[in-house]
Amino acid sequence: MKVDLDKLTPKQIVAELDKYIIGQDKAKRSVAIALRNRLRRKRLPAELQDEVAPKNIIMIGPTGVGKTEIARRLSKLSGAPFIKVEATKYTEVGYVGRDVESMVRDLVSVAISMVKREMQEGVREEAEKRAEEDLLDLLLPGSKKVVTPVKGFKPAAGFKPGSAQAPAAATPAQITGGEKYKSTREKFKERLRKGEFEEKLVEIKVSRGQAPAFEIFSGMGFEEMDINISNLSNIFGGKKKLKKTRISRAREILIAEEMDKLVDMEHVSELAIERVEEMGIIFLDEIDKIASKENRGGVDVSREGVQRDILPIVEGCKVNTRYGMVDTAHILFIAAGAFHMSKPSDLIPELQGRFPLRVELNALTSEDFRKILTQPRNALITQYVELLKTENVELIFLDEAIKKISIIASEVNSKTENIGARRLHTILELVLEEVSFNATDISGQKVEITEDYVEERLRNIIEDRDLTRFIL
Repeated sequence: MKVDLDKLTPKQIVAELDKYIIGQDKAKRSVAIALRNRLRRKRLPAELQDEVAPKNIIMIGPTGVGKTEIARRLSKLSGAPFIKVEATKYTEVGYVGRDVESMVRDLVSVAISMVKREMQEGVREEAEKRAEEDLLDLLLPGSKKVVTPVKGFKPAAGFKPGSAQAPAAATPAQITGGEKYKSTREKFKERLRKGEFEEKLVEIKVSRGQAPAFEIFSGMGFEEMDINISNLSNIFGGKKKLKKTRISRAREILIAEEMDKLVDMEHVSELAIERVEEMGIIFLDEIDKIASKENRGGVDVSREGVQRDILPIVEGCKVNTRYGMVDTAHILFIAAGAFHMSKPSDLIPELQGRFPLRVELNALTSEDFRKILTQPRNALITQYVELLKTENVELIFLDEAIKKISIIASEVNSKTENIGARRLHTILELVLEEVSFNATDISGQKVEITEDYVEERLRNIIEDRDLTRFIL
């Protein structure tokens, strides 16, 4: 949930992250300071703002300990554009793969969607009014024609002859007592608002959703081809087509189209680019996979090439996107890697220098697993309880069962590949497989998950090391 950053101190940022992420206090403190420094930078004089570079971070730790989750929650908290990319999918120029500048273009696309959605919410009320008028036109074709008011009709303030509010002609028998005159259109509007026409079929014009197909060579994007795909829609299938649908669905389509008309896309692009340059966060995962050692050869040529291609983006350069030029100098980069086979010092010195902060994340213990299962707002046990509640099954986890699951997760991680908290997903699925499968048959019952139940479900797998390796 986005909050006002002006009111968030580093302590409060850490407190917000604590609601979803267990442990890793050092990493939380580092990202909290990095986020706060962005606010501090905005308060500096203009001539000094450009001189303050973001303090990029490298997170070091095994998979499943919270590296990605910390960065993702940070972006949600700040409302900043955020993308996660894997360093291994980029290759140096001349090799098959995506060019590194595409990460910035992807970030801009995310920002465009964010800003557009925010601006659409601001015009939703007006869009709903327009969509309602469009639906009335479909229900009552020609109802907007000029009508003659009945004798004795007194127009309201601001009434304009020939407007949609003009009443239709009526007979004296239709007017009783002191009742105000209502046109057929107004009556239909009331019925429409009451939901009386929701299932009625109407025919509306909608934009064709199918875009033209192009084959793009690897490493080449629309920016390099100097093609704006929005212009192509006018050439290929840009016309509207008739579609028969219910009023309930037609309303959604018409509201969406009206919001698109009311939003100024040029203004959206300007705001999105500004937000990317000032608040953008790129999470560069698996950076250890492109680190190279001196005693290696062959494939390391490509690895070092990727590092050198990433370097200008991290240092700060101008990247051409479909929406305009983007300066990457103040985008915050958070890199992460397990660094089992390498270390940060194996990165090229220039890239190391652009990541001044190094944070080591701890491997998770059985106590950490217990907290992960119960404490966060999105705790795994809460998720399973709520899922089965939809089938009218009350799932109850006893404390000893939770403790047993935590111990098993820790033991399996120590004996096989350490995949961190992701191990809990696998174990819980196996423990609850029978209950989930038969949920409809035991609707209305309570199911207690005890320590014995957990052991019974997992005993054979844990005792057989080969089964543990392949199943857990």
